Formats: sequence, C-alpha cells, structure tokens
Amino acid sequence: MATGKINVSVDNIFPLIKKFLYSDHEIFLRELISNATDATLKMKHLTTIGEAKVEYGNPIIEVKADKEGKKLHIIDQGLGMTEEEVKKYINEVAFSGAEEFLNKYEDSAKDSGIIGHFGLGFYSAFMVAHKVEIITKSFKDEPAVHWSCDGSPEFIMEPAEKETRGTEIILHIADDSTEFLEDGKINELLTKYNKFMPIPIKFGMKTETLPKPEGAKEEDPAPTQEVDNIINNPNPAWTKQPADLKPEDYKSFYRELYPMQFEEPLFHIHLNVDYPFNLTGILYFPKLSNDLNQQKDRIQLYQNQVFVTDNVEGIVPEFLTMLRGVIDSPDIPLNVSRSYLQADGAVKKISSYITRKVADKMNSLFKNDRAEFEAKWNDIKIVIEYGMLSEDKFFDKADKFALYPTVDGSYFTFEELQEKIKDTQTDKDGKTVILYASDKEAQHSYIETAKAKGYEVLLLDSPIIGHLMQKLESSKENISFARVDADHIDKLIQKEETQISKLSEEEKETLKKELEEAITDKSFTVQLEAMDSDSSPFTITEPEFMRRMKEMQQTGGGGGMFGMGSMPDMYNLIVNTNHPLVSEFLNTKTAKKKERLINQSLDLAKLSKGLLKGKALTDFIKRSYEMVK
Repeated sequence: MATGKINVSVDNIFPLIKKFLYSDHEIFLRELISNATDATLKMKHLTTIGEAKVEYGNPIIEVKADKEGKKLHIIDQGLGMTEEEVKKYINEVAFSGAEEFLNKYEDSAKDSGIIGHFGLGFYSAFMVAHKVEIITKSFKDEPAVHWSCDGSPEFIMEPAEKETRGTEIILHIADDSTEFLEDGKINELLTKYNKFMPIPIKFGMKTETLPKPEGAKEEDPAPTQEVDNIINNPNPAWTKQPADLKPEDYKSFYRELYPMQFEEPLFHIHLNVDYPFNLTGILYFPKLSNDLNQQKDRIQLYQNQVFVTDNVEGIVPEFLTMLRGVIDSPDIPLNVSRSYLQADGAVKKISSYITRKVADKMNSLFKNDRAEFEAKWNDIKIVIEYGMLSEDKFFDKADKFALYPTVDGSYFTFEELQEKIKDTQTDKDGKTVILYASDKEAQHSYIETAKAKGYEVLLLDSPIIGHLMQKLESSKENISFARVDADHIDKLIQKEETQISKLSEEEKETLKKELEEAITDKSFTVQLEAMDSDSSPFTITEPEFMRRMKEMQQTGGGGGMFGMGSMPDMYNLIVNTNHPLVSEFLNTKTAKKKERLINQSLDLAKLSKGLLKGKALTDFIKRSYEMVK
C-alpha cells in the first residue's frame, strides 16, 4: 500500500473545484462519463491500429446507484490504468492524459473522437462526494490498482482484486448531495448530457415486450424479458453522412431531440466541415410565429457527442438562435464564458460558416422548388428578415431569395417587384414607391383604393419589418416604402398632374377653421386636398415616418431619439375639397345639421381606420339608426 499527497499547486484543490471550476454540481456525471467514454474510445483506437493485442468487443459504460450504501458507481470497459498511470493522471493534476495521448498518436487518432477530459474533470466528483475510490485494471498485463481519497490532498493507493480491464469510479455521496442517488435524477442527467454519447450507457434494466408465439390466443399476455436499459443513442443522425440518411431519418431525429414538439420541421440543413475547423450538426427550421420571444426548444451544442449547453449565443449568429437542432464541434471548449466565445477566432469562423450554409440552403430551396418555398415563406420569414437586418453578408445573399408577398397572394423577389411596379409606381421625382399593408382587413378600404389605381400592394406584417424597410431604403437606389394608409393615394405616389379645387381660397380657409373647431381630438391635423370627386370626402391617414418610428421603437430601435412610450398617436384628416358632401357641409347654415354632418362623416372615416371604439362607436350606431328612420 502506498500513501502520498496529490501534486497540486495549492494546499487544497477541492474547495477551489467546488467554488470556481464548475458552476453547476450536476456536471460531475457528465465529466465522469466523458472520461469513461474517452478511455473506451482510446481502447478502440489502440486495438484498431494493432498496438493493443486484446479484443475490443462491445464495451458499455454502466452507472449503478447504491442508495443504502450512499454510493454511485461509474464502470467502464476501457483501457484502464496501471499504477504508474494512476500516479501520473490522478495524483499529478497538472497532466492531461488525453492531451498526451493525442500528441503521441496525432495522425491516427485525429478521427477517433477522443474527448480529452482526463485530469481536472475527474476531480469534479468531489463536488458531490466526500470520498472517491478508483478500481482500475489496465489492458496491459499489470496488476489492478485501488486508489481512494477523502477530499483532502491525502490519498491511498494499493493493489486491487479486479480481473477485467477498465475502471470503476465509486463516489461516496455527501449528505448534501443525496439527490444524485435518486433514479429519477440520474436518469435526468444522463438524458440531458449523455443522450448521444458514442458508447452505450447502461442504467439499470427494463422490461421488453416480445412478439407472441405462433398460435397464441388473443387473451394470452405477450412474453417479456429483462434487458439492459441503454439510455443513449450512440449513433445520432448528425454523426452520419447526409447520403446515408433519408428524409424520414431527419424527421425521426427531430422527434428524438424534441419529444414534446408535435409539428414537423419545415426543412433541415446538414452541417459537415473538417477544415479550417471541425463541425457537424443538423439545423431545423421550425414553423415560427411572429412572436420573437417564443423560443422553448433551442439549438443544442455538443462537443464530441457530449452535451455542453443550449445557450448558443456567440457560436450561432443571433438571427439563427430561433432555429432548432444540434451543433457538435471539438473546437469549442466545454466550460467557457460568453465573452471568451465572442473573442475566439475559431468560434467566429464557425458562426460565419453556419450563416453561409443557411443562406446557401435557402437559395437552393428557392431555385429548386419555388412553389414550396413560397408556401413556407410566412413560417420562415422572421428568421430571414432578422438575418438581413443583422448580418450584411446574409443580406447580400438573401437578396436573391427573400420574398415580398402581395395582398393577393403573389410573391416577388425585390428585383422582380421593382421590374413589376417601376412604370406605374414611380413618382414625379423618379422615386419608386412600394406600397404595403400590415393588416389586410383593417386597411381594406385603403388597399382597394390603391388597387383601383392599378398599384401593387405588399402584405408586410412581421414585427421587425419597419427596421428592414429602413435598411432596404438605405441600400437600394430611389425606392421608398409607404403604408397604404399613410396618406391619400394620390399623395403617396405623386404624379405630374394636379387636381384643381372647386373651392376658393376663402372657402377653404373657412372650411378648415370650422372643421378644427368641430374636432376636439387634438391628435388630428386637418389637411385640405383637391382630389377626384368620387374619392372619399374624409380619409384618416397616419404619417409614415412617425408611425414607422413608433413601431420600430416597440421592437427595439427607432434611432434612440425618443424614449419608450413618448411618441403620441398622430393622424391626418384628409378632406377632399372636390367632394359634394364637403360642399354641402360648407353651405349648410343650420348649426345642428352641420354638427351632425361633421360627426357622422368623421366617424365613418374613423370606422374605416378602425379607430371608432367604446362610447364613440355606440353613439355612432345610435345616430345612424336615427338617420335612417
């Protein structure tokens, strides 16, 4: 038997481990299973290259809980350790076994999937255990070793009775960590962190139903058998080549990742790159709503099939965090801060690669099956629009496939749209005005007025469209967006011809004064316009700039020139001086009739704009019934 002190640079590493090394105590199981996987993969590699003259077999990793004895066992059938290796890898914390192994077999081990956590990862066991034992036997023909430590720098090492190769870690669980002896908790952690580890992980047994024998009666129970409860899928879809997977395999894997999602993903993107960094994965486009905050199931980050986090900000471009799926890269460290990720060169390259792959996939879908792409547009547009806003490179690529739907259900790329409307919707100053609605029902009358002029009206209703329009207006030449209710249609797209007013300047002045006195709501500005006599007598519009700034402010933005909630509602009351009703209003001598005319006309305009509510709506209905008696 040997005793000694663990060679660490501080008197006691264990309080340091508990306090600083890992923020979450449950990580210990991930680390120990990663070590067991590491040892097993090393064994596989050495047998493959002929360095280890033993059978690799079909090794598993087993987790066993002993509630009565307050012990947790993690058992592997990997390469095990000799006494010298225990001294080196366990007692001399400064060494990293995996790092040395990789250096020695650099060329042949490149693709063997070695995780590389030996060293400090093992000591995470002391976050939940007051004593830890190792019983290990190397694949080399050397005696087994028993090592134990009670959480101080003191350890005991002696020969052990163990016939089979591999390592067993025994954790004597501390009183404040007994939750880690519960089957439910262990199962939860294994499922969370080790669901896709490359070596099968056994946790207890389960009952499996077998097919009924031939000739069995219907009422006879089906035979059952007890089998190992393997909690992981060692060969998940992202580790395979796209050519080896069918569409159903991708859908099946999506259900495996997100068992509580009942809607199928719209499509997937398979990531696979080995230079200048290693990365594999599958990203799925789910059906997305306009709610930017709705994000239950997120992209999961793995390192060599070990779950790291589902907070992938900094690795995945922000606009793609609304997607789902898996990213696996050995080039991303397991325990890192967000600021480290944002500064890391490899991570930046990974982020750019993912952006490019998503853009290329979108372009490919658009080119190969435009009808299907159009059918899915409303479910994916929020991601595309967000990407165009936040990533200039994505904006350039998306210009080829981003769609602009009309209120009639047609879809145009920006180039197609410009070509379609340039002759009809270019104003007297040579600027092409793109008309849009945000709500087909609420803005119906304005849409119909625009369509009667032969204009196309887009339907742009996502919460960030205001920001995107600003970007498009600044990056494209001679275009502007205007919502159909921002002004009278002839003012939105001003042509050379101007209407002559039937009213004299004196009559217009009188009319404006009387209207301003009659309208008590100070959010309305009266504007007199000479228009066709069959155009509406009263039209309520919202100035495009002010309304757009207000909407952008609600989704974060607006140039920061106004505080939240500081922008009041502002409307223009456009009065058509050529409409007969306006002349009648001007010529009416009875004050009561004049008041009724103005109230009814204004309320009709408000009703068309969706602004007539509450008591005002009740009064309008009552007044209307009286008028038709």
